[in-house]
Amino acid sequence: MMFSNSLYRCLRFALPKSSINDGKSLYNGAVYVRHKTTKVKTASSVYRTMNIFDRKAKMLQRERSAQRQDYHQVEHIREEVGWRTADRVFDIKRTFKNAVELGASRAYVSRHFLPDSVEKVTLCDTSQTHLDKAIVGDGVKVEKIVMDEENIDFPDDSIDLLVSSLALHWVNDLPGCFDKIMKCLKPDGVFMATVFGGDTLMELRQALQLAETERLGGVFPHISPFTRIRDIGGLLNASGFTLQTVDVDSITIWYPSGWHVMNDIRAMGESNAALNRPLRLTRDVQFAAAAVYDEMYGKEIPERNSRGVPATFQIINFLGWKPDPSQPRPMERGTGEMSLKDLHRIDEIIQDTKKIPLTEEDKK
Repeated sequence: MMFSNSLYRCLRFALPKSSINDGKSLYNGAVYVRHKTTKVKTASSVYRTMNIFDRKAKMLQRERSAQRQDYHQVEHIREEVGWRTADRVFDIKRTFKNAVELGASRAYVSRHFLPDSVEKVTLCDTSQTHLDKAIVGDGVKVEKIVMDEENIDFPDDSIDLLVSSLALHWVNDLPGCFDKIMKCLKPDGVFMATVFGGDTLMELRQALQLAETERLGGVFPHISPFTRIRDIGGLLNASGFTLQTVDVDSITIWYPSGWHVMNDIRAMGESNAALNRPLRLTRDVQFAAAAVYDEMYGKEIPERNSRGVPATFQIINFLGWKPDPSQPRPMERGTGEMSLKDLHRIDEIIQDTKKIPLTEEDKK
């Protein structure tokens, strides 16, 4: 038998206090037990989801770029960041039996995996053409699935390692994505990813703003918004990840002109996909932006005997672990043996050193 909230409040005042505080309700000789539910903190409950990107447009952009014959000429950023991410995986002295690369494109991380670090990897991307051309390391089992980063569908506690390289910055529901990743990871599982940061393509952004101000008398959003560094740390914390690490790299590539920068971005499938983006960028604005770009940032490159302009890519690297009792924990408050006020005596303190023998595990 179920009671409405108003009826329950009436019963609460009518019943003896003892029958309420013990978690049970007595009515007409029957006992009704009230079950208390504990609300679990998630990133979705802390951060608001914002619908910024046109996901259908982004999928079409990726598919078009995958079908280009000259796509291999614009892979340098993805290849470099993919190798750096794989190198971080190698730093974890463990063999992952079941790994996933989310937004894999052509498997820029998994192509560097070795059987002693990853036994099996599942490649997920929205472009079937990219997946068909993806390669992985020799001896590593591979499975390919067409999957949207916003709709991750894996069983709970089934994945040891989930990596993503330069894909999650196009996700609208990033808090929900982090929560789903937390659920599908096994205890002590690893989530490692990279996204473009807010300073990415700052030179092109400034050149376009100045060109449009001159030609059109206003500024339009031609470069999609990027995730901020502090938001990544907040999302990892709100999702429940432990032992978090967030750091930033900056990669600068020199191009012959601003035209080449815009062409490479389009070829990579990284064109603007914001819902409020303008339908087109007029030709005169493009000419003006290229001229402003060269005037502000261009310089002669003696070793190439030519003139070039820089394009900066800010890369946010982050890592989080799913909680597990075996993970190290901080010591309890008050268990320290040295006070911060004694830091001026650090030279005296470190003289009293002790030798600790290394174990075989430490020597690996």
